[in-house]
Parts: sequence; C-alpha cells; structure tokens
Amino acid sequence: MFEDRRHAGRVLAEELARLRLGQPVVLALPRGGVPVGTEVARTLHAPLDVLIVRKVGAPGNPELAAAAIVDGDPPDVVLNREVIEAYSLSDTELAEMIKRERPELDRRRVAYRGSRHPLSIAGKTAILVDDGAATGTTMKVAIRALKRRSPRQIVVALPVAPRDTLAELAQEVDRVACISQPARFRALGYHYLRFPQLTDEEVAGVLQEAAQEPFQPSKRGDADSSMII
Repeated sequence: MFEDRRHAGRVLAEELARLRLGQPVVLALPRGGVPVGTEVARTLHAPLDVLIVRKVGAPGNPELAAAAIVDGDPPDVVLNREVIEAYSLSDTELAEMIKRERPELDRRRVAYRGSRHPLSIAGKTAILVDDGAATGTTMKVAIRALKRRSPRQIVVALPVAPRDTLAELAQEVDRVACISQPARFRALGYHYLRFPQLTDEEVAGVLQEAAQEPFQPSKRGDADSSMII
C-alpha cells in the first residue's frame, strides 16, 4: 500500500531513475496522476506537463467512448472505430459530438495550465504517468495521441495496475514501469492509505508549484529492474 499519491510518485521515481531516459518529459494524466507525476519529475529533474483526455461518449451511453480528444496544439482526436460502426455514426454526427466536448477540454486546459504552452515531446522521452490503471483505456488513448507527436520513446509509469493491463500497455509503448502488480486488483483506492478526490484548484496548485522549481536535466545511467517491462 502507498501512503498517498506523492509517496507513490517517489517510489515510482526511484525505479525510473535506474534507466537512461534521455531528455525525459513527464506527462501526468489529471487529476490523480498529477501528484504522482510531480514527484517523478522532481526526482528525474524533468519538466512536467499535463495531458488532458476528454472522452466523447456514445449516444445514450456516455461511459462508452466513441472517440476521445487529447489536449495538444492542435488537439488530437482518437476514434474508436468499433463503437462508431456499432452505432452507425456519420461523420457529421461524430463531428458534432466532438464539438460538444471541446469546451470542457478547453476549460480544463485553462484551469490546469493557465497561459503556459504545452511542452513539446518531439525527439524526447515521454513518461506518461497516472496514479494507477484498471483497464488502461485512458492510457491507451493518450499513447495513440502521443505517437503522432514524434517522441523518441514513450514510457508508461504507474504505481499499481493489473498484470493483464500492463501486458496490453507494454505492446503499445517502449517501456512500462509499475511498482505493484496485484493478482486481484480490486478498486484503485484500495492500494492507497489516503486516496482523496482532487479538485481542479488542487491540481492547478501542484502544477504551479512544479513550474516554479528549477529544471536540470538528469544524468542518470542504466540499470536493470524487475519492475520494468
């Protein structure tokens, strides 16, 4: 069990520090991934940014994603072809659904990042961080969008996730780092002593704190770790 998200980030950072991750950029999935990513960025002396993913729900079934919008300049739209075909969505209908979700994506961008521009990952190592993953659906969408932005490599970093989810993610990226891989995952909060819901204001505060810290590139070397796939 982790004490809280910050503790999970420090433990995760220790594993990531064993690798040679040239020019890393830490991208945290809000909200829960931000405190974890802050500790990873601090340990690796890497810049920190958020990667906001907004789901576009299918008609009458908002939990089923027909597409997703990933914040960027410009934003990336990742389509779920199986759902689109199952609901017989036309290009016009899909475009309207995506348009309806854009204001919330824009609101979160302003709330979390303010006037700061998103960090470029072209030619760099993108470390994608969250506080855990059950199915890995959001993480997969984020990965697909990141691949379009020409990173040198993509590393997924999680404090806890089921083994089958990690195996699926490992097929999508260059490396996956995970501290705890329980056979029985249960709910994500079960793996933390303190797991409060975070507000937009708290996330913005953590990001502002990280932005004020001096950034120095890491010079760490290689090492093996059984927790890194």
